[in-house]
Amino acid sequence: MPTTHHRTDPVSPASAASQTNLRTATASTLAKALVSLRGRLMQVWAAYRQALPADMGIRYQPELNPPRWEMGHIAWFEEYWIARNTQRRLGFRADPRAARAASIIPRADALFNSSLVPHAQRWHLDLPDASRTERLAEHVRERSLALLAQAEPHDDSLYFFRLASVHEAMHLEAWIYMAQNLAVDLRGAGLPLTPALVGLSGTLDVAAQKFPMGYAEGGFAFDNELTAHDVDLPAYQIDTEPVTWGRYLPFIEAGGYEEQRYWTAEGWAWRQAHSNGKPRHLVCEDGHWKRAVFGQWADLNHQEPAIHLSAHEAQAWCRWAGRRLPSEAEWECAAVTCAEAFSWGQVWEWTSSAFAPYAGFKPHPYEDYSQPWFDGRPVLRGRSFATWPGLSHPRYRNYFTADRTDIFAGFRSCAA
Repeated sequence: MPTTHHRTDPVSPASAASQTNLRTATASTLAKALVSLRGRLMQVWAAYRQALPADMGIRYQPELNPPRWEMGHIAWFEEYWIARNTQRRLGFRADPRAARAASIIPRADALFNSSLVPHAQRWHLDLPDASRTERLAEHVRERSLALLAQAEPHDDSLYFFRLASVHEAMHLEAWIYMAQNLAVDLRGAGLPLTPALVGLSGTLDVAAQKFPMGYAEGGFAFDNELTAHDVDLPAYQIDTEPVTWGRYLPFIEAGGYEEQRYWTAEGWAWRQAHSNGKPRHLVCEDGHWKRAVFGQWADLNHQEPAIHLSAHEAQAWCRWAGRRLPSEAEWECAAVTCAEAFSWGQVWEWTSSAFAPYAGFKPHPYEDYSQPWFDGRPVLRGRSFATWPGLSHPRYRNYFTADRTDIFAGFRSCAA
């Protein structure tokens, strides 16, 4: 019999609105969720305004966005797909190239359309100041809520309101991991700042089966989750919990970062170029490990899931331990069919699968959400402690390049 560990993960933020499933929310519950989301976003924004210079300027980094640009982009996206969208009621069948109504944001498309404004250029734009940006975002939200109150109670009519809500939830998490990387103190924002502790991890034996993979539950779906399809899975064994620091640190202490044999060719190249021989935000002083948490040093708890790991580090640990990363089908199957025994939700989890379209894929109106990124980057599954609970779903596919260590990512393993 598999060894399992059961616990109830804390849900945060702890408000009823935050626990709304954004994919199936009705107009009234979606309105409450949007208000709650914006309130939390503004708490994080306030921490940025306090910590950064008056212009909220930050130095260029490929994994960051200027805060004023990001706030403007959130408002632009919402208005572009809701108030300016003349085909809003058609849902995912809307023509993304249909003419748009005028924006209330000056030079909106030239400044904030992420499909048109290259990443590096965002540091050199003549953006509205912070207060003006706040007001524009507020005005956009007021219009959206008024239109939502008039929306018909069916999935097509609510599609773009749900899209704007999940988009804002994603950016809220991005702001939180940006704060970690910029050492912005979020202790006053009422957020969980670290993953919940993990108990004694065990393994779960999953029987061979034909598993229905993909989203087929109604409401809002991301285009990359469609269409649902069967996958033949042989029997496998998977961790019930993500790998903790208690399991990961022996790999470091045994010299795993110095042994090329544990790394893929790509991973070793990354290790040589970008890693100092230990995970990001970790230091070891006289044999005592500490981790930087939003600018504050904290003793490393060995029961905490290992975090801020690249896919390369996850793969190297697996080779050292004689394990392997699960495929995304294995991860999804365990999460769906063994929900009581399979604990997830504290860190994003790297898988061995490349992000690719399912058979029958058709891009939704926001064409740049998935289609440009089918380039071999790995899929992550689950959610992190900083993910808005309403976004959480076992079918959700996240995707980042294998070198990213700024996100709240860890992993779990399977028997090789």
